[in-house]
Amino acid sequence: MMMTTAVIRKLTIQRFRGLESFDWHPQPGMNVVLGGGDVGKTTVLEAIALLLSPSNATVVSESDYWQRDSTQEFVIEAVMTLQEATGIGSQHNFSWPWAWNGQDAVAPSASEEDDLPAPDDPVYRVRVRGTTELELVWEIVQPHDDADHFSVAVRRKIGLVRLSADERNDRDLRLVYGSALDRLLADSALRARIGKHVSDLDLHDSLNQQGKEAIKILDERMIEAALPRDLKLGLTTSQGLSIGALIGLLATKNGVSLPLTSWGAGTRRMTALEIASSTEKEASVTIIDEIERGLEPYRLRKLINILRERHSQTFLTTHSPVAIACADQAHLWYLDSKGDIGALPHEKIGPQQRRDPETFLARVAVIAEGPTEVGFLRFLLEKAFGTEPLDYGVRVCDGQGNPATLDLLETLASAGLLFAGFADDEGAAPGRWKALKDKLGDRLHQWPKGCTEQHVIGAIPDDRLQDLLKLGAGEMDGDRLRTLADRLGLQDKQAAAMGEALTATGKTWRQLIIDAATGNKAGAPEGSEKSWKSHSRNWFKSEIGGRELAEKMIALGAWETIHPQLLPLINAILTAAGRPALTKLNL
Repeated sequence: MMMTTAVIRKLTIQRFRGLESFDWHPQPGMNVVLGGGDVGKTTVLEAIALLLSPSNATVVSESDYWQRDSTQEFVIEAVMTLQEATGIGSQHNFSWPWAWNGQDAVAPSASEEDDLPAPDDPVYRVRVRGTTELELVWEIVQPHDDADHFSVAVRRKIGLVRLSADERNDRDLRLVYGSALDRLLADSALRARIGKHVSDLDLHDSLNQQGKEAIKILDERMIEAALPRDLKLGLTTSQGLSIGALIGLLATKNGVSLPLTSWGAGTRRMTALEIASSTEKEASVTIIDEIERGLEPYRLRKLINILRERHSQTFLTTHSPVAIACADQAHLWYLDSKGDIGALPHEKIGPQQRRDPETFLARVAVIAEGPTEVGFLRFLLEKAFGTEPLDYGVRVCDGQGNPATLDLLETLASAGLLFAGFADDEGAAPGRWKALKDKLGDRLHQWPKGCTEQHVIGAIPDDRLQDLLKLGAGEMDGDRLRTLADRLGLQDKQAAAMGEALTATGKTWRQLIIDAATGNKAGAPEGSEKSWKSHSRNWFKSEIGGRELAEKMIALGAWETIHPQLLPLINAILTAAGRPALTKLNL
């Protein structure tokens, strides 16, 4: 696989800030890293930024080391595809490429002359170490495990663009060495010319008389002390401070020319990307922490589309549902509290990503099979939490049917997300459901043989069944009566007439109501299958209907029978959200 830009194929982090050990195989293109607060998303981006930093000016402290223990080095290493344009092959010491085996860099097989031939898919191992002396060392690891210097020149040509969640991205709008503006202008002598023009300014002559007299007195004292003489004001710089940092882009706003660094955060971020895209070669690696920062939804969509059209590798973090929904062609990843990162394959989570992106931002996502289960479980969780579950980060999401729910739950399980599931048993894929149950325990509830309506209606006492036909005010629901009458072949939808028909056929009210509520087509006259299936719409096949079913389960005396099955799931969700388990619901 040949890459046309620099690409990180594998990233390894050891003992850097909050990550003790981290391994990741990011993909070319856009990588979106999701996860809860303080799990290390920003740390991953900061590690990439440090590894590919276009200067050596970065200073580290004890807080950059795992558990603030600077007696052990931290190491950030990447296996990368690097093009000749980066100068990787023209350094003072030649850098030999490794071979990529799909998972890691391996030494190429030696030829008879004991030379290392060029591999078909060449990669390089680059790293930065934070030493025990709190110094940074950038290195290229050779196939024989010797280490050479990973030069600023090569790192600069890789072309990192970094838009962090703080103000440091403003460097790309100024003439700082290695910034996007510096790469765009590509004029290495510009700083020298600026310095000469500034030094030619007679700043001393601009002083008032009092200032000039003070300098004169100081000069006389310097002469008496045998120190340098002929003092005057002029431009000076110090280590780490460049005149280029004072030079930046200006733009007109309301007729006034203002530095772009003084504009809004969203404008600064999008401008920095435009500068990077205008260079002769697009930036190879872009990292953006909290991409939504400072951007309205429409500008956020535009920014994601700009990034998608670029051919460079991009790393994003976000807490925005809009960003997740828009990044439909990105690779989504989830970083958990243990520092493990898992993929969320688009073919598995794509529909959920578009329909309900907050699924992937919840503290605890609960995937319910359909709208009935969503409304039903939300009602019970409101009782369990004593308030809206979303206040504790618990979101009940529609899994869009049994097969789609199973796919989504398996994907979330493999990615390491903290989640729960609530589903029917349709008799399909029993082995997969069992494996999922073994992994999730009480955080997955699947009804044994059947659906929610069957189990709840099946637990309602005989003398209360017809109360399912009543509206809130107590009158009978004509639409529900009609679904029952149609199934009995009656025009009369009075309860008495239906009771006689049931007695004559040997059927029960319970089975008739269950069949209508679930849209059972068994026994439908030819041509009536579709209308029989649609009967369920008049019952509980909606979020509102699911809530009603839960309310009537409690009001009609079915909860005592049902609660041993559902309370373990409710308590598992409470525990996952940091709440104490319950012995019973406060109904």
